[in-house]
Amino acid sequence: MFVIELLYKSALSEIDANMRAHMAYLKKYYASGRFLVSGRKIPRDGGVILAVGGSREEIEAIVREDPFVSRGLADFRVIEFRESQKADSIDALLGAG
Repeated sequence: MFVIELLYKSALSEIDANMRAHMAYLKKYYASGRFLVSGRKIPRDGGVILAVGGSREEIEAIVREDPFVSRGLADFRVIEFRESQKADSIDALLGAG
């Protein structure tokens, strides 16, 4: 599993102007089963995506497709971790957000 952190380096007006393309990118990878959860950071200086993939290289290649990254609006950081525990009620907990 991977945590992808997007770090905005452009004004929010530029981020917002590119949001439609970013949302299309997210939908593509939700449909493929790669993305599990995503959202804006608070304060709004970037975003976070929880993803699954075969390798760090695969996930980094996917992140480079994000219009925020490919258009120079955001940098990113990938954190790989091995899932060892999870709440029995994870589906219900995620639905509560």
